[in-house]
Amino acid sequence: MELFDVYSLFNVTPVRAKGCKVWDDKGQEYLDLYGGHAVISVGHCHPHYNEVLTDQLGKIGFYSNSVRNPLQEELARRIGIASGYEDYSLFLDNSGAESNENAAKLASFHTGRDRIVAFKRSFHGRTSGAVAMTDNPAIVSPFNAHHKVTFCELNDAAAVEAELAKGDVAGVIVEGIQGCGGIHVPAPGFLPELDRLCKKYGAVLILDEVQSGYGRTGKFFAHQWAGIRPGIITMGKGIANGFPCGGILIAPEFQARKGMLGTTFGGNYLACAGAIAVLDIIEREHLVENALAVGEYIKENLPKSPRIKEVRGKGLMLGIEFNEPVAPLRQALLYDKHIFTGVAGQNMIRLLAPLCLTKAEADEFLTAFKEVLG
Repeated sequence: MELFDVYSLFNVTPVRAKGCKVWDDKGQEYLDLYGGHAVISVGHCHPHYNEVLTDQLGKIGFYSNSVRNPLQEELARRIGIASGYEDYSLFLDNSGAESNENAAKLASFHTGRDRIVAFKRSFHGRTSGAVAMTDNPAIVSPFNAHHKVTFCELNDAAAVEAELAKGDVAGVIVEGIQGCGGIHVPAPGFLPELDRLCKKYGAVLILDEVQSGYGRTGKFFAHQWAGIRPGIITMGKGIANGFPCGGILIAPEFQARKGMLGTTFGGNYLACAGAIAVLDIIEREHLVENALAVGEYIKENLPKSPRIKEVRGKGLMLGIEFNEPVAPLRQALLYDKHIFTGVAGQNMIRLLAPLCLTKAEADEFLTAFKEVLG
């Protein structure tokens, strides 16, 4: 049997990692400025993270959600404190896509409505409802396309209000910062206006913080820069530093009932242990503050070039948009300078480094970037 060939692969085979560094099977060291799609939040193989997971594995790794799991309760308490949402509830699942599925489902239960408003250039995942809310027809199958989703332009509050006024919208889903769509930051005032409109028309505001959350932008969630408190906040990626985990934070006005949501693996012992370890490290090492400081340092010190159209983002969620395709540049960074980066579309280099990235490591990237830019 062979693997189903859906991934475009670089000819690199990582076998070991530590902090923001990765080594391949030939012993070559790489600087990781992508963190496996923003998943590695506190650095590869952090000793505290490894110790906590190993210790938990020696006790119990899994049982179903039909029994009490104190680690889930502790994780809920800790996320509440870290995020400032202590009065919200937590539902744990396995990924960002599943979190967005559950958020849309919960909004529909709560309102009795069946349509979602999303935004152009959005990305919310690849499961059925999540991919329907994603503005990329190439990955939406005919089966997925039957969900009731309307796409508006980001920052167009009037268009959103026109849809909400029709009375059938369960929720409006928006990323704290659009990730795969090109690191688009909502305009000042847009998220507060969405919040106001959702309250006015009885819809649920869903903040997708799967990529932009967990300290990446210098606040625990990116939407907190706008000073709002949405109805549902979705999480994934960096929540457990590579162990599959996701979840949603749910405002107090939502009423739970038995069986409303469910999951087999969500909130398992190992996922919770890993997620608690991540919060330990974020707090002890001041990684939210570090993400903002180092990210701004990179932005301030990027070289000026007519090839660069714009630099966008906040903290360690950055996009460098070019006036040309970036594939050759990304390959030069990887194969010549041994630096992992990401892309968004054809013209953007995307940086999603672990939150522990140092200024010395940022300088390593900046020097290499200037050299490949020419």
